Amino acid sequence: MHSGCGHAERTAQPRTSSARLGRPCLWQHGRVSSEGLADFLRRRREGLRPRDTQAGATRPPSRRARRTPGLRREEVAALAQVSVSYYERLEQARAPRPSPQVLSALATALQLTEAERDHLARLAGQVLPPENDGASERVPEDVQELLGRLDGIPAYIVNDRQDIVAWNAAAAALITDFSRLAPDERNLTRLSARFRDTLCTGAPGSETDFSRQAAAQLRAASVRRPRDSVLAGLINEFATHDPDFAHSWRHHDVRPVPSLRKILRHPTLGELELARNTLSLPGSDFSLMMYTAQAGSRSAAALKGL
Repeated sequence: MHSGCGHAERTAQPRTSSARLGRPCLWQHGRVSSEGLADFLRRRREGLRPRDTQAGATRPPSRRARRTPGLRREEVAALAQVSVSYYERLEQARAPRPSPQVLSALATALQLTEAERDHLARLAGQVLPPENDGASERVPEDVQELLGRLDGIPAYIVNDRQDIVAWNAAAAALITDFSRLAPDERNLTRLSARFRDTLCTGAPGSETDFSRQAAAQLRAASVRRPRDSVLAGLINEFATHDPDFAHSWRHHDVRPVPSLRKILRHPTLGELELARNTLSLPGSDFSLMMYTAQAGSRSAAALKGL
């Protein structure tokens, strides 16, 4: 599917708004919490198989077919040791905000991953949003120095909105001269939608990984910054171009994809097989993204020419 990299000299695909396509917005800024929490709980409950939980292990097999996909609400309530009526109100977005203890019990009952537990806490308001409700753009000096020391390794820095806020010379030579792009175009998801599959694609077997990663990263940013209207527009814009992104968003797919395998078609170096690795920078909303090739491969030799 979409790649998240490309060369700016190529002809761009026109951007189309979700309103013109007649598609509903996936997210509106300022609307998170109770509705998002209810939807997340319901989807995770429906995604669990009874036989994989204590509810299935303790309940004798029934000859009647289950009408509810996954676990029933009363089964989740029993596993989390909360009342059925309270859990039902949670899924109906009518319950008071759950305590940390209840959230922990629900996370265990629903077998959430660490990333999903963090997402659940943010949806429930247990993690306070930053005072500045916009994406960070000022890169710390030590991060800038690190970027410069990655000699010969194409790399750039993105904030949690996936804006490309800093890059090194190798990244500009491999992908595009980001300085020639308008600031609002220096965004991974926007570049992916703009250039589509003409310049960079996922390697065989990993075609949807970029969409999944983008959905997970922007979903986390949307919970941290519920009033960020620019982020809301970006999410809905990308969803109109990428059904895999829209699917991952609707299903609260927040599992990180730290490494993507990509096929990049460079105008002078030819076709390159690369891995894009993402490293979160502690204490900030920034991530470092680096492109590397397998040692000894033709792509690795080509990268040295940058």
